[in-house]
Parts: sequence; structure tokens; C-alpha cells
Amino acid sequence: MLGLTTYRQRARSGVWDVHASFLPAAYLDGITMAGGIAGLLPPQPVDAGTAARVLDGVDGLVITGGADIDPAAYGHRHHPATDQPARDRDAWEFALLAEALDRHMPVLGICRGAQVINVALGGTLHQHLPDIGGLDGPGGEGGHRPGDAVFATSTVVISAGSRLAGLVGSGLEVQCYHHQAIDRLADGLVVSALSGGVIEAVEMPGADFVIGVQWHPEETLADLRLFDGLVEAARNYTVGGVR
Repeated sequence: MLGLTTYRQRARSGVWDVHASFLPAAYLDGITMAGGIAGLLPPQPVDAGTAARVLDGVDGLVITGGADIDPAAYGHRHHPATDQPARDRDAWEFALLAEALDRHMPVLGICRGAQVINVALGGTLHQHLPDIGGLDGPGGEGGHRPGDAVFATSTVVISAGSRLAGLVGSGLEVQCYHHQAIDRLADGLVVSALSGGVIEAVEMPGADFVIGVQWHPEETLADLRLFDGLVEAARNYTVGGVR
């Protein structure tokens, strides 16, 4: 089973307008179409044992997309374009990631999830790409977030010899929706994909499956190679008795 983190915010469904924990179904489809089982991990209060008990029930972790990370987590002041912080989700995902890494559990970070991996390990973020000279591309938000829930199409160049290249090859056309990106790379990570100077993927060298992609692979489910790799890593984690 793969555990996927979720949003926790106000949502409407029928006559109901309430705070809810939810996740777009495309994430779940990516896991199940690749032969995995998906389970949701909603934000909740964190104590010393909560993340460990939750991860006892899964074989891999997916940190999903969503709102911007609190800039205080990487020592920056809040930029006007940055979302208001969801500190409960930040704390929850940082705790889950720390426990997963300690267990050598497979981890995939998607969009915000890639940024969580970098920040948790000591890296920083560009809070607003249009402010960064040389990183602005066609369209709004530096060409990476047109707005109005429309995904941008970007071509990423993948580093030869990386784990990511072994899964999807040397280049890929992807769907992205982000106005932030990795700035200072955390120790222990390497860049495995770029697009126009923007870091589009990172990974942890070595035997463990730890990959963060800035794009949204759940938006292109005709290509399941990244999800296939994650599900296979989770399967090997279970069979190997790594826990």
C-alpha cells in the first residue's frame, strides 16, 4: 500500500460546505493503474509516535501537491505571492518524511512534495519565479503556472545516469502548475531534471527510492512509468522485509 498525503481545507460537496481532508482522484488513479493500493494520510496532530504508527501500515509514501510551504520553515520572510501557511500540513508531512527516510521507505514527492523533501533536508525555495531573472518563460508565473487551473506544458531535460532517467528516459513533456521552485539544494540531494534553469526534479543518490518531481505525473496517466517505478519499489520494500 502507498500512503498519499492530503489537503485539509474548506470544500463544497452538494449542500455541504465544510472543512475536509481530500485529494484529487488522479493521484489515486496513478497508483492503482500502476498496480498499487492507495491510502489517504490526512493532516493531523503530530506527536512522537503518530507518524511511525501510520507508516507501519504502508510500504511507500507520496507527498502530494498543494499550498505553498510556510517560508519560516526555510528561514525566509513571507512573500506577498506566497499562500497563507497551512502549518498543520507542513508539520505532518515533515514528520512523515523523516520517519520514511529513517526506514529507507520509498518516497515520491509531487510538486509541493518535491519542495517538502528539499526544505525538510535543509534547502530553500524561490517563493515567486516571476521575480527571478532568467527563470521566467512564456505565459504567467514564469511559464509554469498559467493560472485558472490550467496546467502548463513544459519539456524537462533529465540527468543521464539518474534514477529518474532509468524510469522515464532523457527527456519528458510534463504538466506543471507552480509559481515556486527549489532554490538552494539540500545536502543529500542531486538535481535530476531541469527546465529552462528551473529545478524540476531531485533525488537521493544510493539504494533508496527518493524522488521529487516539480511537475504533476498524475495529469498524464497515459505514461505510468514514474508510478510503475514507485509501486515496484514499494513491492520490493515489502518483500525485502526492510521494516
